[in-house]
Amino acid sequence: MPDLLLELRSEEIPARMQRKAAGDLKKLVTDALVEAGLHYEGAREYWTPRRLTLDIRGLSARSADIREEKKGPSVSAPQQAIDGFLRGAGLSSIDQAIVKTDPKKGDFYVAYLDKPGRAADAIVAEVMPGIIRTFPWPKSMRSGAASMPRGSSFAGIEGKGSEALRWVRPLQSIVCTFGTDHDETIVIPFEIDGITAGNVTYGHRFHAPDAITVRRFDDYVASLEKAKVILDAERRKQIIAQDAANLAFANGLDLVEDEGLLEEVSGLVEYPHVLLGTFEQDYLAIPAEIIRLTIKTNQKCFVTRPHGETEKLSNHFVLVSNIEAKDGGKEIMHGNGKVVRARLSDAKHFWTRDQGDLPDLDTLKASAEKFGLDLKKPLDQRMAKLDALNVTFHAKLGTQGQRVARIRALASELAPIVGADAALVDRAVVLAKADLRTEAVGEFPELQGLMGRRYALLQGEDAAVAAAIEDHWKPNGPSDRLPEDKVGLTVALADKLDTLTGFWAIDEKPTGSKDPYALRRAALGVVRMILEKGIRISLAPILSLSGKVLAAQKVNRLYEQSKRLAELVSEAGEYRDKVFGGGEGRIVVEDNSEITSSMLDFFHDRLKVYLRDQGARHDIIDAVLTPEADELLMVARRAEALTAFITSEDGINLLAGTKRATQLLAAEEKKGTVIADGVSEALLTLYAEKALFAAIRTASAEAADAVAREDFRSAMQALSKLRAPVDTFFDDVLVNDDDAAIRANRLALLKAIREATGTVADFSKIVG
Repeated sequence: MPDLLLELRSEEIPARMQRKAAGDLKKLVTDALVEAGLHYEGAREYWTPRRLTLDIRGLSARSADIREEKKGPSVSAPQQAIDGFLRGAGLSSIDQAIVKTDPKKGDFYVAYLDKPGRAADAIVAEVMPGIIRTFPWPKSMRSGAASMPRGSSFAGIEGKGSEALRWVRPLQSIVCTFGTDHDETIVIPFEIDGITAGNVTYGHRFHAPDAITVRRFDDYVASLEKAKVILDAERRKQIIAQDAANLAFANGLDLVEDEGLLEEVSGLVEYPHVLLGTFEQDYLAIPAEIIRLTIKTNQKCFVTRPHGETEKLSNHFVLVSNIEAKDGGKEIMHGNGKVVRARLSDAKHFWTRDQGDLPDLDTLKASAEKFGLDLKKPLDQRMAKLDALNVTFHAKLGTQGQRVARIRALASELAPIVGADAALVDRAVVLAKADLRTEAVGEFPELQGLMGRRYALLQGEDAAVAAAIEDHWKPNGPSDRLPEDKVGLTVALADKLDTLTGFWAIDEKPTGSKDPYALRRAALGVVRMILEKGIRISLAPILSLSGKVLAAQKVNRLYEQSKRLAELVSEAGEYRDKVFGGGEGRIVVEDNSEITSSMLDFFHDRLKVYLRDQGARHDIIDAVLTPEADELLMVARRAEALTAFITSEDGINLLAGTKRATQLLAAEEKKGTVIADGVSEALLTLYAEKALFAAIRTASAEAADAVAREDFRSAMQALSKLRAPVDTFFDDVLVNDDDAAIRANRLALLKAIREATGTVADFSKIVG
């Protein structure tokens, strides 16, 4: 079977777009071919900075012949309907149709339409222009004459207005060949905006700029290799990683690996050549994180460490060139070194400035007093500045200073629950956002929190406070580490809970796949901290408190606005009742319980996701999770205990013993059968029902005691003893007795079983 080779060559594609674009090309082309009736054995995509390539193997040479049945009108239908059927079926006479009989509908016409298969090359030529024109680039551009302003004398030379090709960078050539391994390949010459697909490509821009004629994928790859282009991005990554590590080792260094940077750099070069650059030792006084980000962000280079070091960096960096220079790369290393030194000089300036005093300390006294800040300390000054400038957190949620005040109030309630030192927690909260006003974080936002920790230690803060400043953002995802200690956990919990409550209050909840404020991630972070650190906390009152703090802050803001409005009105000599106007937007805080309930449901969804990822069965989660459950740690422990218990002999007994009772009870409840409010011993006439009632009381007491001790497995074992008396009850007792009072009493017995087991889990939801 023949193979298809497709290459779209352009100017340099941004590295961050290449992998996805190649995947999109593969999906769009293969989907279009399959939809047209073709089949293929395999397809693989490739990419370099200047090309997207698709190799499709075992593509059918033509689509299959198709015979379609087109149902027509009844034989007794009006002539107008029959004429319409003939036109739609492409028939010249009704004699060409076949009459079929249906027992219900009678006789009707049917036409069989034969559609011959089409050659694969014709199908490819048909679908490719549309795929290229509508390719889903995040950003695209017009080039050449098509990019000229409308109305200019050059605008109509290539393309026509909005119909002109838009591509991420100017498209330069297309390769499209088709054929088997043994026969000569053919070119599929479709055309788009003056570019006709052929069998000619080009190698490395500088080392091999001449045209290359290709036939099929294997000689295409080999020809590109000779022309200094390594097509496979994964191979380029391996070459860069291995050569960089070897070069560092040869100079007594260890490469600091960075997978994200490696991915980006492999998308910047077609022919990687690794070199070693240097900068002055003096710059190593800058924190390693700043050096690394400066070199990575500005020059796309890797940093190194002295061999055996884990923290300290060296003054050497590894750069990846796209050419093999004749001078061994001396000029390239020299040029990159100059830029790195200039950037590090800026970084050193930021680092030094952040440790000095701000020039306007007198204007910060009110903010310092509000948060208990010491204006002799640089980081305290930055927090006071953040508040004094009224830096906005969100238009409807106030400033960063107001947010810190909310987190502070919430953290003071959380500290005793988590078991953290309240004074350290308070200090960490008021300094947690201070580094937002540092120049280092202004240049590199990725360093937020980390620089706060650095500056906190420099001004003599407690190590737990410094760690909490860095960790209050964590965890940032399912694989990110949790805060180091209880102080950090408390601040991180308060920060995330305030974020969630705030956006819930302004009705900015996640919808579908949209979550612009990463609220799902924040809630999952709360779930992880609670479960993985064993924090026993009732969420509902904490969420309610967070909402009340937000509401109080809103009222205070409105009060301040109203006072100022009254002053202005008084000055104008008239009064207008516009106290609660303004453009802040409405915060829905009137019904705090509704917000709390909605947020609790959201936490339940995140808890389910977390527990399922840990291997818990969905039915077991549903069995232990009630709508009111707000102690997530207890829910997780119940699920863990139930998972271990349900497969044991006791667990099987408990499940079997309760399901029969609860299913019968549910059926009677659905019918509206009268059920007594409680079990009357006087109406228990048979030994089996008396024995069951005694067993229920004993098991309930033992289970309740075990639940109070949070020993859920023992609670389940106590309840499993109901199996034998339940079986005897159903063998010896007719629940639906003719006497209505006895029937209602016996149903109350079944209800007592459900209530007893419900203290641990809803066993009716367990499958099996």
